[in-house]
Amino acid sequence: MSEGKVVKDLMVGIFEYPHIPYWFSISQAIRIVKVSFISTQKFPQPMAILVFDEKYNLMGTLTLRDILKGLEPRFLQPTTKAQVPEENESGLSLIWDSLFDTKAKEMSEKPVSEVMVPAKYFVEPEDPITKAAYLMLRHNLILLPVLENRKKFIGLVRMVEIFDEISSAILKE
Repeated sequence: MSEGKVVKDLMVGIFEYPHIPYWFSISQAIRIVKVSFISTQKFPQPMAILVFDEKYNLMGTLTLRDILKGLEPRFLQPTTKAQVPEENESGLSLIWDSLFDTKAKEMSEKPVSEVMVPAKYFVEPEDPITKAAYLMLRHNLILLPVLENRKKFIGLVRMVEIFDEISSAILKE
């Protein structure tokens, strides 16, 4: 890695991602994803929505995976051999069938604050990228907020940039 590489060198702006308040429903978040990413064919990696409070403080992130998990919470429950979901002839779990019934519509009215990944960890712009890599790996994060003076949210560092920087250093001859 280049000497002195810091988070601000890899950081992306917060406006790369749509923003919503924490009280928005999952169905509203789905509409935002469709308008912001799918219909515009803009696919930043990872596709995520930033979730804010009333004072525009970052509360967390919401990925496509989080949305799908919020529609079908039974995926999150541990199963024993006796509780393994039945499969249909194509090998898919019958749980998926419930995603398309009226229960999924009910589930989609939950607020995104119930399914988002809370923003508990952050880095500062002058922190080394190794600190960002450590936090992301340690806490299974794909996005990490960058806060200035531990207060002002100024950007994000993504796993893809961390990976690119580290892998480039390794592959250098």
